[in-house]
Amino acid sequence: MKSLILPIFLLTFSAMMFSQAGHIMQGVGAVNMSMGGASTAQPLDISGALQWNPAAISVFDEKILKFDIGAFFSSPQLYSTVPEFNQYGQPTGNFYSGTTKDDRGVSPMPALAMVWGKEGSKHTFGVSAFGISGFGVTFPESMTNPINMPQSMGGFGRIESDYMLLQVGATWAYQLTEKFSIGVQPTINYSSLELTPNPTAYPTAAGYPSTESTVAIGFGAQFGVFYDSGNGIKLGASYKMPQTFLKFKFDNTYLDNGTSKNEFQMDYPGIFSLGLGYSTSDFDFAFDFRRVDYENTAGFMNTGWTQKASVVGFGWKNISILSAGLQYKGIKKLPLRVGYTYSSNPIDSDVAFFNIPATAIIKDAFQFGFSYEFSEKFTIDAVYHHGASDGKTSGKILNPAFAQAYPPYGAIPGSNVSYDMTTDMVMLGFSYKFKK
Repeated sequence: MKSLILPIFLLTFSAMMFSQAGHIMQGVGAVNMSMGGASTAQPLDISGALQWNPAAISVFDEKILKFDIGAFFSSPQLYSTVPEFNQYGQPTGNFYSGTTKDDRGVSPMPALAMVWGKEGSKHTFGVSAFGISGFGVTFPESMTNPINMPQSMGGFGRIESDYMLLQVGATWAYQLTEKFSIGVQPTINYSSLELTPNPTAYPTAAGYPSTESTVAIGFGAQFGVFYDSGNGIKLGASYKMPQTFLKFKFDNTYLDNGTSKNEFQMDYPGIFSLGLGYSTSDFDFAFDFRRVDYENTAGFMNTGWTQKASVVGFGWKNISILSAGLQYKGIKKLPLRVGYTYSSNPIDSDVAFFNIPATAIIKDAFQFGFSYEFSEKFTIDAVYHHGASDGKTSGKILNPAFAQAYPPYGAIPGSNVSYDMTTDMVMLGFSYKFKK
């Protein structure tokens, strides 16, 4: 069997399964998610405003507390095809293919926010703690899918990863005029990462190592402007600065119990958002355009192999995200919402292999949500989300030993690796307005 798939032994990949658009969560909280994530110019709730435009919290003139919790389920599949090689290292013309399904299950998605506003005041303050990025993927070891065969047989065995990014923000908005506001939000980020195997470390004769969970802290800020014409039309713009992180420091363990250490920096990209909102007595419409700058972000802008056959970076392109949502308010105490999100794919075919478990590249996402206003103070929100990658992300299997003979990155002739997925999520939110 080793002779059949020997070229896979030196292969590596990026074990980053990011959710939604690249690894940008399309929205925060049940209300914002149900509007497709659009809120840069249509602040229907405090969570969406704090996430996408700090200036927009100026519309809230009360003290409001909001908590959301969601259950996120993804169903990625990993496919691979490799050529058979004879004992002399020459292809025989035969191929081996297989498929592995993820068996991880459900992941939680929390969000907590609070805003302090006061009628007649030009100042509004807010704090937030959002899970803005995260993943967990488990592709079990398989004897039928070449990429998941044991490392002793040339594959990678079990592929498992856990990633979490929690962002805490402190927001201040100032109303320059009755129609125009500005806002600023310094942020601090906490991320943790665990990889099995770890492609950012160099391989030995025992293969690629596994690593325990490690932590990195990051810092950044967001700035925004918001305009409400007073006749229904609203405009907004914001810029999330790149969130710069300290390096992950990995303690690696190989299958033969050997150990090593390595470091890897993975920042969060800058995001520019433009928003349009329009409101009537019965409807609220929101549309957002975002541009995500992966091509100038550490961990994403570079790609390829080091001299020791570890991965330099992911090689992602900049992406565009379109979000649109519509809220109907014609039913007393029961606003209804629908939302849609489109995202371009940051992964080109020539680097698909470096991003094997990056299966949560969702092109089209659809949401339906509603709220029920129990009282003037207390409201419950709910949303259901379904997303699909709309086809496979696909490319050649890569081998650093073949990099000069088969550019780019040592693409093995006749090989293929690909992945696709769907996502589903149910989320509930609870909002409480304190007495004025």
